[in-house]
Amino acid sequence: MRKGSVKNTRINSEVQKVLAELIRSEIKDPRVPEFTSVTDAEVAPDLKSCKVWVSMLGDEDTLEAGLEGLRSAEGFLKRQLARELNLRNTPELIFLPDTSIAYGNRMSQLIDEVAAADERTRAARGEADDT
Repeated sequence: MRKGSVKNTRINSEVQKVLAELIRSEIKDPRVPEFTSVTDAEVAPDLKSCKVWVSMLGDEDTLEAGLEGLRSAEGFLKRQLARELNLRNTPELIFLPDTSIAYGNRMSQLIDEVAAADERTRAARGEADDT
């Protein structure tokens, strides 16, 4: 199975969906925040490993603790994944932080700060807002 094949894409999608549901409803570890979402899953073409990107609401310490909680629950998640999906091999799960949402929020904040500074500069010069 090739990396970009339709079958691989379908498997990625199913693994993401099943893991998201399992984390939401089955994981009872207090280190894993309630608002944890699986943003992407990428299963290797040989079905030996799966990179799982997760996003968690909270600071950096919450993220690290949540990832540690997910890593400790890997055996349970792998077993449940094997029951839900009929795959030749059940992949090893590698949990990675997805920081794209935090990055987007930070970029938005920086843009707002620059826009506010520009507005203050225009107001100090007495220029009218053209927009």
